[in-house]
This record gives sequence, C-alpha cells and structure tokens, in this order.
Amino acid sequence: MLFLVAALMLLGVALGTVAHVPPAVSAVLAAVIAVWLGVFALRERHGRRRTSSH
Repeated sequence: MLFLVAALMLLGVALGTVAHVPPAVSAVLAAVIAVWLGVFALRERHGRRRTSSH
C-alpha cells in the first residue's frame, strides 16, 4: 500500500513538472523514456530466453 501511495505521489510530481516545461522538452523526455523501456524489455526477453534453455 505504501508503494502505491509513493507511486501516485511521484506521478503527481511528474505531471506537475510536465505541465511547466515546453512541449518540445516533454517530447524529448518521453522519447528517452520510451527508448529506455524498449531496451529494458529487450534485455528482459533476451535474459529469459537464455536462462530457460538450460
């Protein structure tokens, strides 16, 4: 439950920050986060394939 409260507070801070920065900065940051999540997903998929084959 505490994790959920902390996540909602961080979401509120992030949304507040996005409301005050220019749209171009928001777009760049969104692209960086999307790439980071994509790399994370690929690493997870690759790691699970390698460990499940043993």
